[in-house]
Parts: sequence; structure tokens; C-alpha cells
Amino acid sequence: MYTAKVRIRPSDTVVQRHVLPTIRAMLALNQGHGEQALRVLAANSGYELAVPQAFVNTEPPLYPIYLRGLKYLRNGQGQQALAEFQEMASFRWMSYPLGALARLQLGPAYAMSGDRAKARSAYQDFFTLWKRRDPDIPILKEAKAEFAKLPPRNYFSSYLR
Repeated sequence: MYTAKVRIRPSDTVVQRHVLPTIRAMLALNQGHGEQALRVLAANSGYELAVPQAFVNTEPPLYPIYLRGLKYLRNGQGQQALAEFQEMASFRWMSYPLGALARLQLGPAYAMSGDRAKARSAYQDFFTLWKRRDPDIPILKEAKAEFAKLPPRNYFSSYLR
């Protein structure tokens, strides 16, 4: 689909500045080239909120922000990841699957940043959001396993008595 559009309209701004850089960054990130993904995403920094016609009413335009957040998580940069996922979560209309995934990623980002209470809360928000959806989806199972590894909110309270 994108190939045809690129051939027909090679100077299409949304394709050249949003769609293609996002796809290239996703490929780079999946191949373990996080820095390359960031360089590719820098090319579309002014177009992050662009909505390609093919995605109207189907997906939000925030893939570049999500990919940057994933890159930061994979590199152990919790504060940077947190900033990206918080930006996504700030959009009220983010009820699409990508919005749910951004909310899920807040959990590990908070944990990596040292805020276990907010990490637990973020995971619980995701579980609430996902409660009426497929309970067997792998990402939900992974999230529950990660959540179980977090110390309970009152982890040290038994020592204070």
C-alpha cells in the first residue's frame, strides 16, 4: 500500500516525513539498532501528530513517540521513556491499542525510574483498561508477570510494626 503511494506521490509529505521514517525506525528498533531508530525518527519530529490518510479513524499518529519510548526502555533510560509514554497517555482520545500499550509501558518506565508505587499503579490502570479484552493475549500475560515481580506497596510495613 505505501509502496504504491510512494511511487504515485514521491513527494507526499506525510509519507516521506511520517510513514516511512516510522516504519524504518520500527525495523531498526526490532533489529536492535536503537540509536539508528532515533536518528530516523528525528527526521519526522515536526510530523509526529500527522495522521496519514490510511490511518484516519483506525490508529493514532503517535507511533514515533511510542518507538522512542521503547528504545529508551530497552536502553535502561527510564526517565526518558517515562516522558515519551506520559506524553502519549496525556491524549484523552488514546483508547486505541497503541494507547493501551503506552499506558502499559508506563509501568516499567516508572519501575526503572525507581518509583515502584507509580509503577504498580500504572500496571493496575492497564489491567483495568484491559479487563474486558482478550485475557490470553501474550502482552497481558507478560505484564502480569512483570507486575508480580514488583514489591508490594507496603513491602517494608511489616518491619515497622
